[in-house]
Amino acid sequence: MTNWTEEHVELLGGKIHVLKGGSGDPMVVLHRDNGSPGVTPFLEEMAKQFTVHVSTYAGYDNSEPESYGWMVTVRDLAIAQQQLIHRMGLAPVTVVGLGYGGWLAAEIATMSAKAFKQIVLVAPMGIQPKEGEIMDQFILSTENYVRSMFYDITHFEKTYGALPEFDWLERWETNREMTSRIGWKPYMYNRAMANLVSEVTVPALVVWGREDGVVPLECGQVWADALPNAKLRILDQCGHAVDLEKPQDLAKEVLAFAGKG
Repeated sequence: MTNWTEEHVELLGGKIHVLKGGSGDPMVVLHRDNGSPGVTPFLEEMAKQFTVHVSTYAGYDNSEPESYGWMVTVRDLAIAQQQLIHRMGLAPVTVVGLGYGGWLAAEIATMSAKAFKQIVLVAPMGIQPKEGEIMDQFILSTENYVRSMFYDITHFEKTYGALPEFDWLERWETNREMTSRIGWKPYMYNRAMANLVSEVTVPALVVWGREDGVVPLECGQVWADALPNAKLRILDQCGHAVDLEKPQDLAKEVLAFAGKG
């Protein structure tokens, strides 16, 4: 097992929690909007080849939400993450964005593509579907929203328990409050994104779960078409939480893409 360390980095008036483990070239993993579940099998696989950094977002989880009340857009959050990458001296870096984190990764790339060695977007929000809709999490409880991220509910239970403890529920509510403030209008996408990423030429891998019930599968092709240097991979019998349902398969795709497979 990898030796993981934790630290808090001061950033823009608050403190950001950073989980770090592994060895090799730097990798930043950006988590979904419900927060980071901690060390997972996917992160363990990445840590065999990379020095992995997983930070909470400004205003999310245990990152002093009260210090980031000035944020009003997802782009504000992306700028904070961009500054964290530079503060920690990680560029050029491989970035893996999971769901909401994929949106943040793309936003950062439109502003500072040279900071990225390569980019992996795993079922990201951020682009408007042409036909379907991104799931409206605000009509569900936070627990049911997280459950909806899984094709096979047993993977939810392995990660969070059959009946999640209060700490999980509280964190999910805190995170949803922040998401509602910065990602509400338009809901979970940037109307300009497809045009903005057309100039992001770093190598990109887009991965999707075929049974994703949160962000429509059609968005995978939209992202792959919008990014000039992108490949699309689809994993069967897999929902939105690709890293938790198919950690080995996702790791295989990422490592092959990064030339480490």
